[in-house]
Amino acid sequence: MKKQIWAILLICLWPVTVAAGDSTCFGTTGNGRLENGVRLPASGKNFSSYSLLGITLGRTYVHSKVAATVADAFEALEQTRPDTVFVYGETGFRSGGSFRPHKTHQNGLSVDFMIPVRNKKDKSIPLPTHAFNKWGYDLEFDATGRLDNMTIDFEAMADHLAALHKAAKGNGIGIWRVIFDPQLQPFLWNTKNGAYLKANLQFSTKRSWVRHDDHYHVDFELPCRPL
Repeated sequence: MKKQIWAILLICLWPVTVAAGDSTCFGTTGNGRLENGVRLPASGKNFSSYSLLGITLGRTYVHSKVAATVADAFEALEQTRPDTVFVYGETGFRSGGSFRPHKTHQNGLSVDFMIPVRNKKDKSIPLPTHAFNKWGYDLEFDATGRLDNMTIDFEAMADHLAALHKAAKGNGIGIWRVIFDPQLQPFLWNTKNGAYLKANLQFSTKRSWVRHDDHYHVDFELPCRPL
């Protein structure tokens, strides 16, 4: 039994690297599937997954070019923001398809990133994600980006989005849209990378069916085959 438990942990924690282009996406983010999906690594020097259970259940797979882009962005941030920690959320199944409760995440091109936060000592901390707050998806920040002793680190979020955009270009793909609470978006425009984000990324202008204040949803863009 112990050997089985350790085997599961090794599967969850072992980094997965696949050459770009190995995956094939079909359809759209809202109606699609994926072949040869790549699981994101459970953690790295400056990032971690939202849930080991989510990894075990196969909920952190993406297209191989998206995986490379996510990894490259985190690597770039190691140099520019060495003291900031990031947490990624849900992505999709290895073969794509319906991914409840999400309405998208079906073809390997969608990634949720949990909001980077700072504590009352102004130290970067990982967003608390566990069963009692639906692994971070049930948190509610106020209109200024505060919750309890945490404050959204908008500078870190803006730097991450800029790094994702540059990494996507480096991997020959694009970013279709970013879904983030429109009420909180003005805080992003006031960051050092605010003008860059406005010029290069398309943000949601209306509140989604869920608020998207505890995470930001990124849909990447590359040619997919029809279903």
